[in-house]
Order: sequence, then structure tokens, then C-alpha cells
Amino acid sequence: MSKTHRLKELAAQLAEALPTHIGALKKDFEKNCHSILSKAFTKFDLVTREEFDTQTKVLARTRKKLEELEVQVKQLEKLLRERKHKE
Repeated sequence: MSKTHRLKELAAQLAEALPTHIGALKKDFEKNCHSILSKAFTKFDLVTREEFDTQTKVLARTRKKLEELEVQVKQLEKLLRERKHKE
């Protein structure tokens, strides 16, 4: 679920909590809530769970690649040392 969709859903739930006799104000209230919530969440620099999970996977792949490269560097350093000793 996208961040925008969740904010709209939350704004709608807040509007639902209003008394029914002020129905004409509900839509304005809902729009204003969405705007305020959107600005507040942007200020907090929050990400969705989906974005977080995606970045976690990217980080795991990057970490694995880094570990592989570190092994390769160690192997190359070892080869260089062995060649220097032979000379």
C-alpha cells in the first residue's frame, strides 16, 4: 500500500469520526487532514514498509558483494606477496 493511499485512508477515518450532522464539512476536513498528515510525515522523512524491505534487500546484496570482493582482494594481495618473495 502506498504512502499516499495510507494517508488518504487515515484522513478518511478521521473524517468518519466526525458527527454526521456536519457532513458538508467532512470532505474539506478530509482534504485538510490529508494535507497536514502528508506534510508532517514528509517532515519525519518516513518510508513505507515496502520501501524499507526493498532497501534491506539491496543492502543485503551489497553486503554479500562486498564480502566477495574482500575475499578477492585478500587473494590478490597474497599472490602479490608470493610473487615478490620469489623475485
